[in-house]
Amino acid sequence: MRVLLTGASGFVGSHVLRHLLAHTDWDIVCPVSFRHKGLPARVASAVCDTDWADRVDIVHWDMRAPADPLTLHLLEGCDVIMNVASESHVDRSIADPAGFVQNNVALMLNVLEVARAIEPRVLLQMSTDEVYGPAYGEHRHTEWEPVIPSNPYSASKAAQEAVAVSYWRTYDVPVVITNTMNIIGEMQDPEKFLPMVVRGLRDRLPITVHTAPDGTPGSRFYLHARNLADAWLFLARRYTEDAPDVTTMSGETYRIATGPARYRDGASTRPERYHIVGEREVDNIEMVHLVGRILGLDEGAVDGLIQRVSFHASRPGHDLRYALDGSLLARLGWKPPVPLEESLARTVHWTLRHPEWLAL
Repeated sequence: MRVLLTGASGFVGSHVLRHLLAHTDWDIVCPVSFRHKGLPARVASAVCDTDWADRVDIVHWDMRAPADPLTLHLLEGCDVIMNVASESHVDRSIADPAGFVQNNVALMLNVLEVARAIEPRVLLQMSTDEVYGPAYGEHRHTEWEPVIPSNPYSASKAAQEAVAVSYWRTYDVPVVITNTMNIIGEMQDPEKFLPMVVRGLRDRLPITVHTAPDGTPGSRFYLHARNLADAWLFLARRYTEDAPDVTTMSGETYRIATGPARYRDGASTRPERYHIVGEREVDNIEMVHLVGRILGLDEGAVDGLIQRVSFHASRPGHDLRYALDGSLLARLGWKPPVPLEESLARTVHWTLRHPEWLAL
C-alpha cells in the first residue's frame, strides 16, 4: 500500500505518519514545504532512530500551487490520499481572513487535482466539528446536519468540504470526509489551548477561559491525535481491504470492499462522512483542573489562576460549545484506543520534558 499524506510536518499529520509507520507496512509519501507552521522536527520524530525511514518519501510541494509534472510523477501510485494539511487556528483566521481562507481553499483544490490525476482508491479529507457552528444545550451534531460556520477558519474548512463534494460528483474522486473534535497531543503548537494551560500552570500565569456571559465555560470532546490517526487507519483499511456490507444512518447500504460510495454508480447522493469523537465531554474549567491534578497542584491554586472572560465580548466568531455524535463510526467497530485521561497525562508529561515546544 502506498499513501499520500499531506500535513506530515504539522501537529496532527506527524502523529498520523508515526501511527501508519508503527501499525502498517505501508509506504508513505509526504509533501512538505515547511512554510505554514510545519516543522522538520515533527517529521524527524517519526522516522529518526527507527527502521521506518526507508518507507517515507519526502517531496517538496507547497500545496497552495498546483503540483508540477515532476511532483505529480512522484505522487503517482498512491492508493490512499490522507489530506490533513490546513491552517487551523481561529484567532489567526480572524486576524488575516483573506490569506487564511485562500490558503485552505487553494490547497484543497490542488490536492483534488492530484487525486484526479493519480486516481486513488480513497481520499480521506480531514474536517472539523466547527463547520456546523455551535452545539446548543445537549445537542450533538450528526453527519450531514446543516453547515453554518462561525469564523473564517471554520468557513475555510466548510469550503474545502464543498469543493471536495463537487469533485466527488463531477469527477468521481472517491472522497470520504471526517469531522473531528479538538485534538491534543505531543508537539502541538503552543497557541492551542492545552499547551497554553500547561505553560500557565507551570509558570503560575493567568489562564484565560472563555465563558458565556453568565460564567458557563465552553466545552469540547478532546481527542488525542493518535486516536484520530487510528480512526483514519481503520477507515483506510475498510476501503482497501475485504469487509462486509455496512448500512449508514440514512439507511443506505454499500460494500466497503469496493471502495467508498460513488455518485456515478448510484450508491449515494453524497460522500460518506464520519465523526471522530473523544470519549466524553470536558468543559474548559475542568480541563484546567485535570492538567493541574497531573501536575500535583492544589485545586485552590489552580482556581486562582483561572480568568473567566466572556467569549461574546473578547472573541467574536468563536463558539462556546462543540459536540458531535460519533455513533456511526462506533457502529462500524471503531473506538478510541487510548482513554482521555491517559492521553492527557502522557501529553502533559511529554511537554514538560520538552519545554522547547512551549517556546515556539
